[in-house]
Amino acid sequence: MTNEKTVREPLLHITKRNDITKKKALLIRAIAVVVGLVLSALVCGIIAGRNPILFFGYLINGAFGSGRKIWVLLRDMCLLLGVAMALLPAFKMKFWNLGGNGQIMMGALAAMICLFYLGGKLADGVVILLMIVTSILAGAIWAVIPAIFKAFFRTNESLFTLMMNYIAVGFVSYFITRHSTGSNTIAPIEYANLPEIGNQYLLTIIVVVLISALMFFYFKFSKHGYEVSVVGESENTARYVGINVKKVIIRTMVLSGAICGVIGLLLVGAINHTITTSSANNMGFTAIMAAWLGKLDPLAIILTSFFISFIDKGMGSVRTEFELTNTASSNIVLGIIYFTIIACEFFITYKVHVRTKQKTDKKEGGKN
Repeated sequence: MTNEKTVREPLLHITKRNDITKKKALLIRAIAVVVGLVLSALVCGIIAGRNPILFFGYLINGAFGSGRKIWVLLRDMCLLLGVAMALLPAFKMKFWNLGGNGQIMMGALAAMICLFYLGGKLADGVVILLMIVTSILAGAIWAVIPAIFKAFFRTNESLFTLMMNYIAVGFVSYFITRHSTGSNTIAPIEYANLPEIGNQYLLTIIVVVLISALMFFYFKFSKHGYEVSVVGESENTARYVGINVKKVIIRTMVLSGAICGVIGLLLVGAINHTITTSSANNMGFTAIMAAWLGKLDPLAIILTSFFISFIDKGMGSVRTEFELTNTASSNIVLGIIYFTIIACEFFITYKVHVRTKQKTDKKEGGKN
């Protein structure tokens, strides 16, 4: 007696791609961005009861509508880029540093303490030098604490660095409470501000461009950058070739925190001239997305930082013109775009096979 059993293949079968070209992957990502923008326009148009096509004009006007808007866009892009570059070495090492906000805040607090206590009492040049040194040290120390625990005790760096953010905000809140002028704020300090180069935006741009260039050469040509990549690929391999993994973890996080400290210095010394508990403006988290979208490539991160800042600034005009009262609308648009990009990454990494009629059924036979 022969038994036949029908085996039905699944309708969809997923396999990993190995043959997709960089050009095709870039095209898919570009299409995802366009789809995200179109969906965002439709959502905003429906909510506001306006023509969705106007969304694109207002978006561009909000970012490039005047010379000042362009400068603000470039400055904010560079601040985000600077934080992304700070996180880059840690992420290359597979050390998930979620503490960018806290490291920025500690750098800003160190600069603010120098301004508050020494501004007008010492020469501006001396105060500025102290601000630079203390901001870098504060950011580096705040980053190296979780690095030491990770290196020697294998603690979870994601939770550790995340909790350090709240402690940093607590320190800033305490400082403001002790020294506020009555409205729980500290008035901008006029002494020892970082010098302007051309205008109030250019210094920040120059500093971040230099940081980005240094990070590119650090990973491209330096031994330390190579060691970071090896540790990120496999700690066991790194140990096998003689790399001191603990030393690399600590050294890399010192670098990451120091750069975040520089961003905090720029926020206090070149932009705001004061400090609040929201001075970092969640850049530490936004920079994670910028770094991820850029595939941890320093050149690509420049583009992703620009794009995120463009959407953020452009949505200010969209909110006004579409009369969207919710200030989180720019985050909604970014969320839609992130979703389409994440979806496209699936199709870049995997290939979906649809069952054809020829492969619909298979028969298995046996005899009793």
